[in-house]
Amino acid sequence: MPAPPAIRLATAADLAEINRIYNHYVPQSTTTYDEAPWTIQQREAWFAGRQACHPVTVAVLTDDDGGEVIVGWGSLHPFRSRSAYRFTAENSVYVAPEQHRQGIGSTILADQIERAKAAELKAIIAVIDAEQTASIALHAKLGYEQVGRFPKIGRKFDRWLDVVFMQRVL
Repeated sequence: MPAPPAIRLATAADLAEINRIYNHYVPQSTTTYDEAPWTIQQREAWFAGRQACHPVTVAVLTDDDGGEVIVGWGSLHPFRSRSAYRFTAENSVYVAPEQHRQGIGSTILADQIERAKAAELKAIIAVIDAEQTASIALHAKLGYEQVGRFPKIGRKFDRWLDVVFMQRVL
């Protein structure tokens, strides 16, 4: 098995690659419920003004020339807007499609857990399409428990979709 990627905080220079990875999934997957790809302007607005407890990270490998290759990314973001939820974050994890099954998602998710603990958050919530069994298994492997299922609350590809909520208490 190859060496795990390094995880570092994302910078504005990473946004095009973050967007490339994300937008790959929009037209062909229920990994995201977005139905239109994000523009770089949307990604820049999303990235601007994030709080320290809601980082965006990238997973990087070193290429043959010693440069970085972004192979995945993750983020923690507010779970809800009301102040009583401030100790809970929702996560996102996306791996470049050509890099699946290399342990990258696990590395990103483990890093998120450690960053959330350091930020003194109490819980992380994962909101996952019920058909995304690999994502559900990944989260379970890292200590998340399924705490809810919402039938038919999303609609994409002309069909109703179920959502699974998983939680990792820190």
